[in-house]
Amino acid sequence: MSDQQVDQGKRTWLIATGCAGAVGGVATAVPFVSTFTPSERAKAAGAAVEVDISSLKPGEKTTVEWRGKPVWIVRRTPEQLESLKATDAQLADPKSDRTAYPTPEYAKNQWRSIKPEIFVAVGICSHLGCSPSDKFQTGAQPSLPDDWHGGFLCPCHGSTFDMAGRVFKNKPAPDNLEVPPHMYLSDSKLLIGEDKKA
Repeated sequence: MSDQQVDQGKRTWLIATGCAGAVGGVATAVPFVSTFTPSERAKAAGAAVEVDISSLKPGEKTTVEWRGKPVWIVRRTPEQLESLKATDAQLADPKSDRTAYPTPEYAKNQWRSIKPEIFVAVGICSHLGCSPSDKFQTGAQPSLPDDWHGGFLCPCHGSTFDMAGRVFKNKPAPDNLEVPPHMYLSDSKLLIGEDKKA
């Protein structure tokens, strides 16, 4: 064998192994580097959430996730809106004056909302962080008063909230349900997490 043939074989072997190593290095580096970019879930965790409420019928509730919390959107019926007048005297904070969960100025009204029929609230009890259940049906029911006008019941310790998320007196929950910052992009689209146009 000539020296030239041996050198050529070594050269081919070095190029082949070098290329294989480079491909392997890239194949390993791409997934590793991609772990540094935030996932879509992580990006959405702090971002505002757009919600289409066009198909939400009176008396229905939908839930979306914002910052890892459940946010309820309820389209209240005329009867549910009317019931809010009957509960004022029984509430711990009927005007949402407490500051632990400050209510945005545009929701400091009897409905705790921008539009009376659409209620937006974080679905977490202000007592120990449980998630209250819908109790929209009126009248006597287990764990509820006989004159129940509809609202929410936290099954953990019995806190009750009216259809505007206002807590009743003498309940473990210290505050009303939180109203998150939100705004309307149109009659049928809500933006949860922002309340001013940029």
